[in-house]
Amino acid sequence: MPAAWSDKDDRQYEHIKSSVLDQGSSADEAEEIAARTVNKGRRLRGETPNRRTQGTGNPNRPLKERTRDELYNLAKELKIAGRSRMKRDELLAAVSRQAPRKP
Repeated sequence: MPAAWSDKDDRQYEHIKSSVLDQGSSADEAEEIAARTVNKGRRLRGETPNRRTQGTGNPNRPLKERTRDELYNLAKELKIAGRSRMKRDELLAAVSRQAPRKP
């Protein structure tokens, strides 16, 4: 647990980790899920220095509805060259070309 976390964050982490372990997940997976959940809450409350790390967005939502940062993170996963200089529309086009199609 990071030193920057509050007592409430620590308690939330332990509670989530315990719940995930009770569901049968491994200890490593439980720790990762708990930490990601706490960090997401901290990010949404503005308690972290980097607010742009928003993940790739809801996979059930169309690419057209995702934010520029979500598209950028998806482009990063897809290893699209030149993504740092692209605008949202350019990222959308590049990701659309390379993203796997849903049936």
